[in-house]
Amino acid sequence: MSEHDPLQPAPGREPLTPEGADALRAYAARKREQADQVAAVLEDIAANGLPAIEDCVPWEELREAKLAQLQTRRGHVA
Repeated sequence: MSEHDPLQPAPGREPLTPEGADALRAYAARKREQADQVAAVLEDIAANGLPAIEDCVPWEELREAKLAQLQTRRGHVA
């Protein structure tokens, strides 16, 4: 494995602007946090079983809540 300067792009790659690299790192951190949340839920289900149906929210309600949130944030839903 060859070593290269981490501040320089790898051979054959286009460099990013510092702002672009920072934005990409922030996006990766958000995605990592989301993945950790999903993993925690799956681990809880594996350890404790599925929740009781009475404790669950139907997917239709979740969908409608998300669409309402998007509409509020954007002013419309595509």
